[in-house]
Amino acid sequence: MGSSVVLMRTICFAVFLGWLLVWALIPTKVYKNTWTPKLNNKLNSTYFREQGKNLLLFSFPVMLIALLGCVYLHLQKKPNKLQSKRKMRSPRLFFSQRPVLVMAPLGIVTAIELTIAVMFVAFLIWSLANYLWQAKFRSVSLRLGYIGNTCWAFLFFPVTRGSSILPLVGLTSESSIKYHIWLGHLSNALFALHAVGFLIYWAMTNQMAEVLEWSETYVSNVAGVIAIAIATVIWATSLPRFRRKMFELFFYTHHLYILYIIFYVLHVGPAYFCMILPGIFLFAVDRYLRFLQSRNRARLLSARALPCGVVELNFSKSPGLYYNPTSILFVNVPSISKLQWHPFTVTSNCNMEQDKLSILVKTEGSWTQKLYQQISSSVDRLEVSVEGPYGPNSAHFLRHESLVMVSGGSGISPFISIVRELIFQSNNNPDYKIPNVHLICVFKKSADLSMLNIMLPVSDAPTELSKLQLQIEAYVTRDSEQPKTDTLKELQSIWFKSNPSDSPVSGALGCNSWLWLAVVIASSFVMFLLLLGIVTRFYIYPIERNGTEVYHYSYKCLWDMFLVCVCVFLASSAVFLWLKKQQNAIEVKQIQNMEVPTPTTSPSSWFHTADRELEESLPNQCLVQATKFHFGERPNLNKILLDVKGTDVGVLVCGPRKMRHEVAKICSSGLADNLHFESISFSW
Repeated sequence: MGSSVVLMRTICFAVFLGWLLVWALIPTKVYKNTWTPKLNNKLNSTYFREQGKNLLLFSFPVMLIALLGCVYLHLQKKPNKLQSKRKMRSPRLFFSQRPVLVMAPLGIVTAIELTIAVMFVAFLIWSLANYLWQAKFRSVSLRLGYIGNTCWAFLFFPVTRGSSILPLVGLTSESSIKYHIWLGHLSNALFALHAVGFLIYWAMTNQMAEVLEWSETYVSNVAGVIAIAIATVIWATSLPRFRRKMFELFFYTHHLYILYIIFYVLHVGPAYFCMILPGIFLFAVDRYLRFLQSRNRARLLSARALPCGVVELNFSKSPGLYYNPTSILFVNVPSISKLQWHPFTVTSNCNMEQDKLSILVKTEGSWTQKLYQQISSSVDRLEVSVEGPYGPNSAHFLRHESLVMVSGGSGISPFISIVRELIFQSNNNPDYKIPNVHLICVFKKSADLSMLNIMLPVSDAPTELSKLQLQIEAYVTRDSEQPKTDTLKELQSIWFKSNPSDSPVSGALGCNSWLWLAVVIASSFVMFLLLLGIVTRFYIYPIERNGTEVYHYSYKCLWDMFLVCVCVFLASSAVFLWLKKQQNAIEVKQIQNMEVPTPTTSPSSWFHTADRELEESLPNQCLVQATKFHFGERPNLNKILLDVKGTDVGVLVCGPRKMRHEVAKICSSGLADNLHFESISFSW
């Protein structure tokens, strides 16, 4: 199986390189004068007309990669099994992931990211230079639009949360969201120059009436004007300062992307739409599957309200749902907002807690504050919808000799899931060398220390910590001394009434989700090609065959978009309903066997005196003994990281941007070759 997985990944990369080569050849004379006429004669049949060539060269390769990626991820997925010997990654791979650029607004850029970014910009410059050389600067604005179209070919891949392509290069949607931001800024800048250039040209040549032209035989200028107007609104509200201060406005205006796509396709035409089709098609499949998953209400079992304003939500989970640490879950509470979805880190471990999924919610905005108020008011039931979980395809942090995890505030959430995974592996894989763990957590106030209470799961099964070498250093920056005993509060546990209509959290496509996703992608794309061929051959072609009448150019675009939506809807719905029918029997049994546990409370005193213990259980005693507290000071990260011993130290950081950048600069300084950096950021 190992050789087949490697072969499949090699094929994917070979197809991807071929696809990039075609993009690179587009502006050349060889492609335009030699290849294009021959390809048009062979591929632009009566079934696909002018779209045939682009469907084969630009759409088919990416759809093939997506299908092979699904099979690759299914074969690679091996829960609960670890190799007895740790596989060391090559020094070249470590160097490629080392930060080389830490600056706003780009953030933390690794060597491989900088290399790809430079190559992509060089590719755009190469394409623009070839266009300009051929056009003699007469049609610069048109060529800028062509280059912007290239950016759109990649724009939707990073925001496809359940992507089968991103994991092939070790990415997740949450870690690659910055690429979507970069591509969005670049494409909008190019399209703005494209629009301004044409407006100036029309003004100089007294052709301003062209702005309002909606041609029957060519692209629509009006649609382009509407598209750039929508893009300007989306672009302006997505700027960092605007997004941070008015997130809800950014969130709602970003949903104008549907109108943007429609008018954009009406402007570029069906042939160019086929060039950017794969990204939009795969995003549409993912978005509709998320919609189907979110129609069911998730079964919320309980909640634990911490005195620091943090809430732990515990959901019922389907036993077949598998996810890795640092995964995220998108949550919607209709009683607060029917439209807003917010991502939260999954703190539970699917191996230790096979029937429960937990997330941590920090009250920092209006939405989370309303959620905390509702839970604190002791409601007996809370309607919640979820999407996900989404996360990495493997527990890659297990490959390190030791781990240093640096968190700020609620940034400790992903590290809770990592600690739980390490506890499970240490107890169930005795032959595997578990990494040593040094957790550095920074909090503002003493009350925030209560987040350490949920480091261990609430479970009847015993948790053994003796096999895990864990060291925790907790820093409280705004309190110079430990609080008095009478100021401490207990955790408030709330148990919710179950509703027969609620369902356990499960994947949209069940256990073998990658294989079923391959079925959805393949069936929907084949259906699209068949229907497009039928419509073109038996409806559009007869109208244009005699040459006396021309089928409206914009109608062809509308047909393409309509068929994409119909095919995605039919294929996704059929597979989802089939799997849902099979899951219903299992869920009914789970409801019948479910017993509501007795409410319990846990004290939040992690820092009383040495004589007073948090709880009587041995795991909590070990955890308390492994924790050292520092009040009124900040950690000296430079000294801590440079003093870490070992040849392979994984450095993970999750917290404010300033903290992430500081850790990245230390790891990239070259003072310690054993530090291998990874940032965990959920800046959606």
